[in-house]
Amino acid sequence: MERVNVYLGLGTNEGERELNLLRAMNALDEAFGMHPERISRIVETPAWGFDGPDFLNLCVMYRLPAKGSAEEHAQWILSVVKEIEKAMGRSLEPLFDADGQRLYHNRIIDIDILLYGTETVHTENITIPHPLISQRDFVKIPLKEISKPDVRTAFPEIFSAT
Repeated sequence: MERVNVYLGLGTNEGERELNLLRAMNALDEAFGMHPERISRIVETPAWGFDGPDFLNLCVMYRLPAKGSAEEHAQWILSVVKEIEKAMGRSLEPLFDADGQRLYHNRIIDIDILLYGTETVHTENITIPHPLISQRDFVKIPLKEISKPDVRTAFPEIFSAT
């Protein structure tokens, strides 16, 4: 069976942060029916885009059985991620200011799909690679720790400087 390496970024800055990451990973393991093949170290960083408590962040890589097209499979993964965020108490409605700019805020958990193997996915709901990776050291540092050579080659703009 063909498999794809799916890289996810997890972050939290509310409550028992380490426990939040563990709960999210356990929920992902249950939803995917497996443990991640790779887990980065935890990185603590200041809140990005707003003034709030520091975040704990990490990246994981699951080697998932490929199901349908990359777009269909990524949409399914997104639905899993959103359901876990919701179950953990995160509000899923993004906030915007008067100019339409997204407002960032504290969160109990944030799970982003960073990479779907070496493929790019662009749908109404998903852009992969995640468009803000190169701006976020809290993602680039742990992602670089666990990334395989194929994605480093496919996306040099992400991995060239950290």
